Amino acid sequence: MLNRTCCLVWSMAICTVFVPAAQGADQKRFSIEIEAGPVWQSRNDVRIPNDTGTKFSMRDIQGSGPFAAARVYFDYAFRPKHEFRVLAAPLSVTATGQLSATTSFAGKTFAPGQPVEGTYQFNSYRLTYRYRIYEGDRWTWKIGATGKIRDAKIELRQAGVSAVDDNVGFVPLLHLDGEYRWNQKWRFNLNMDGLAAKQGRAFDIALKLKYDFAKNWTLAAGYRMLEGGADVKDVYTFAWLHYAVASLAFRF
Repeated sequence: MLNRTCCLVWSMAICTVFVPAAQGADQKRFSIEIEAGPVWQSRNDVRIPNDTGTKFSMRDIQGSGPFAAARVYFDYAFRPKHEFRVLAAPLSVTATGQLSATTSFAGKTFAPGQPVEGTYQFNSYRLTYRYRIYEGDRWTWKIGATGKIRDAKIELRQAGVSAVDDNVGFVPLLHLDGEYRWNQKWRFNLNMDGLAAKQGRAFDIALKLKYDFAKNWTLAAGYRMLEGGADVKDVYTFAWLHYAVASLAFRF
């Protein structure tokens, strides 16, 4: 049912993009935002294959962090209430630690008490259509649908033994964006892409305080949470990541 809803929203977006609309002379149609900051992991559990592998914690190997992370947004308001958003959010962490027990991962066996290098990669590329359903003196709300390409990889290396599990796949998500404006300079923003199903879930939620410090320029800072994973026959993997973020945006 949720997949059908996403398809319906995207169909509406495709139809509206070809309908001409007047754009105010002072209305900015494009914006670009660069976000960066440290990220910590409070959970990163893996079992591959799910039926015969050994469950272990990538956090125990890599530590909790912090690690470096960054992402880039590009927004296009093609009609007064309609927008497209493109996101590139790469994330890759490699660190060395130890396993607490003999571990079977992706067909290979790794020994405890010896150095093991672990790589966790979760690159996310998304295209979002969103529609502004409400705009008042203080509040603005937008809803939409997101198509996400997930480029994920988990790899272990130890004394000449290595194993890797990688996956590139499409994930449909729902989108929500809410903003409260105190005055002409300060805003509080909630942004979310997320969806849950029987096979797993994915949630990317951010809370930011924004400040328009100059014409067309905005600074922001806040907290981002990335949580989710999959529990299917081939793969069990769930991670919970926490970001302290700062960003700079320009409208044109």
